[in-house]
Amino acid sequence: MTDQASVATRPAGGPAVWVGRLASLIRYRFFLYAGLLPYLLGAAWAHGMVDVFRPDMFWIGLGGVLLSVIGVETFNEYFDSRMGTDRVFDPEDLPPMSPMVLYLGLAAFAAALAVGIYLTTIAGWPILLYTGLGGMAAAFYVGPPIRWVYRGLGEAVIALSYGPLMVLGSLHLHARTMDWAVIGPALLASLVPGLLIMALAVTNAIPDYHQDRLVGKRNLVVRMGRERAVWVYNGMALAALCVVALGVALGLFPLACAAALIALPLLYQSLQRARTSWQSPRAFVPAVRAIVRTYVVTTVLFTLGLLAEPLFGLSL
Repeated sequence: MTDQASVATRPAGGPAVWVGRLASLIRYRFFLYAGLLPYLLGAAWAHGMVDVFRPDMFWIGLGGVLLSVIGVETFNEYFDSRMGTDRVFDPEDLPPMSPMVLYLGLAAFAAALAVGIYLTTIAGWPILLYTGLGGMAAAFYVGPPIRWVYRGLGEAVIALSYGPLMVLGSLHLHARTMDWAVIGPALLASLVPGLLIMALAVTNAIPDYHQDRLVGKRNLVVRMGRERAVWVYNGMALAALCVVALGVALGLFPLACAAALIALPLLYQSLQRARTSWQSPRAFVPAVRAIVRTYVVTTVLFTLGLLAEPLFGLSL
């Protein structure tokens, strides 16, 4: 978790220090895992399966994704601080987080919306649809008045945002079609990162079980308990790998995408560690790392398999 004290109030040392501490809210790993990889998968599907790629749209869209991630991170940190999520067991009387964090998030979301509107004028109305749905999911994940995570819908919102919405939105920037023959198989492919990021969200909530329960979050871990959640997150990740295998077997994905199944031992490693460490947040860390590696390896190799299609034409 980000140290709330580092951004609680305007720090001494001038604007440079203040800006630096605000920037520390944006975890680059979150951008790489949740934002960049599904976005690249959609672009790879356009290039490898539809044979179209528009570099200008790719870079503009990537800027919009980065802005969205900044908005998500700042909103999560600000509203978690207001609810006291990360300070339940902290004996220190920390000051409230600066409103500037909220303003940064609002500015980032506004800029992301502007990018989405601009891309809509070029690529058509589906971009606005993806932008609007993704924006609602991101802004109201912990933000009022909806607070998805407090209503028991947090994991589903994450899966939808970083699965179908991100992948299909990225694909549409290049393909610009709603033809089911194009988006149908891509929708199936989007379940790979969607299920994996959902599994990662459940995994990350296991060490935070007590804090989340006390502040009223109704995520899957709180509702079913940590021990059951271990099997749930592993089942979600296994389902993602099954999607890869099924798509390759049906000829919907290139044969090269089967390389993503190399991640199966990493998933087994996470399960083995989690089964004996779910009660201890510190001991559970290796299980989290293993599921992160599962997500990264699966998504990267699946994406590379799509890019290999026009080069080698590998299929069953």
